Amino acid sequence: MKPLQAKLSKYTAPQEAKAAGVYPYFREISSEQDPEVIINGKPVLMFGSNCYTGLVNDPRIKEAAIEATRKYGTGCAGSPFLNGTLDLHKKLERKIAEYIGKEDVMIYSTGFGVNLGVVSTLTGREDYILWDEQDHASIIEGRRLSFSQSLKYKHNDMESLEKQLQRCDPDKVKLIVTDGVFSMEGDVANVPEIVRLAKQYNAAVMVDEAHSIGVFGEGGRGICNHFGCSDDVDLIMGTFSKSFASLGGFIATDKEITNFLRHHSRSYIFTASITPASTAAALKAMEIMESEPELQESLWRNTKIALEGFRAAGFEIGSTSTPIIPLYVRDNFKTFAITRDLLNEGVFVNPVVSPAVAPHDTLIRFSLMATHTPEQVKEGLEKITKVFRAHGVIE
Repeated sequence: MKPLQAKLSKYTAPQEAKAAGVYPYFREISSEQDPEVIINGKPVLMFGSNCYTGLVNDPRIKEAAIEATRKYGTGCAGSPFLNGTLDLHKKLERKIAEYIGKEDVMIYSTGFGVNLGVVSTLTGREDYILWDEQDHASIIEGRRLSFSQSLKYKHNDMESLEKQLQRCDPDKVKLIVTDGVFSMEGDVANVPEIVRLAKQYNAAVMVDEAHSIGVFGEGGRGICNHFGCSDDVDLIMGTFSKSFASLGGFIATDKEITNFLRHHSRSYIFTASITPASTAAALKAMEIMESEPELQESLWRNTKIALEGFRAAGFEIGSTSTPIIPLYVRDNFKTFAITRDLLNEGVFVNPVVSPAVAPHDTLIRFSLMATHTPEQVKEGLEKITKVFRAHGVIE
């Protein structure tokens, strides 16, 4: 065995989980990702999706993707920098800029690629990136690639953020980067206070709206719109793989920033463009989100039912106020076992264990879609309560 394989063969955690019958990943779904999916030939309630609008199986979006494929083919065979820019891409960029309320938009092939390419590129060696300790992994990877000084502040702690801002050279560039809605815990960033501090210390602000577009704001425009802070946030990031029911991502900002990024952001320049089908799907999803407010109304109805139900049953759910509800277990193995038992009960949820979180913070991530019925939410509540009680997590 070569040294590389010998070193990596020591990683046996997946094999151990499989041997114990609790390995919870790569579960094969053989149907569309609706509120109910098919796994191993059986119907399962889906409470693990990030498509908060529930549009991923909407026939109008499917048809838009099909028509775009007929016209443009299945791919672009190149990056947007070279041969991979379609008129359809430019149309989507203009529509998002209008939707978000920014001068310009750049489309990336993935949401991860947006954060990786933007955060790593904007600031220089003598500048600063200030980031929430629970920011998404893509933000973490972006700041790791940057040559800038990296200053972490405590989660959603504005006093901690201000202390870090005070450490910065006032004449250098300072970029504060935060999730709008934190993807595992479901809590909301204090964007108004971040904006206030940014003004006081002459810093720029970037907000990742991956889990808040389609959920908050007028027509699903996100948490910055919800707080009335869009004009004061310098960069707004979003992804198409969640509420937009597609694949890809974008950064919405001013033209000075996009001009620089278009010629320096490596995950943009050196990655093939988003496919025509994904582009058309995102366009159609945005149109539906704007014109059908009942989607958000349904999502928040389901969220209210779930939050009240989990609290009444004695679950520990932290400070979430969103369709992302963390059900704390605080034990790695038990989190895996609960995930297995819930799947056997016909409920799909996602386990979140170390090293993604600290061992004492392991949880089941329960997430809602606008297309869940109240009856499905209540059935999920009942089955999850039953399994958590069986494992002694709640009384």
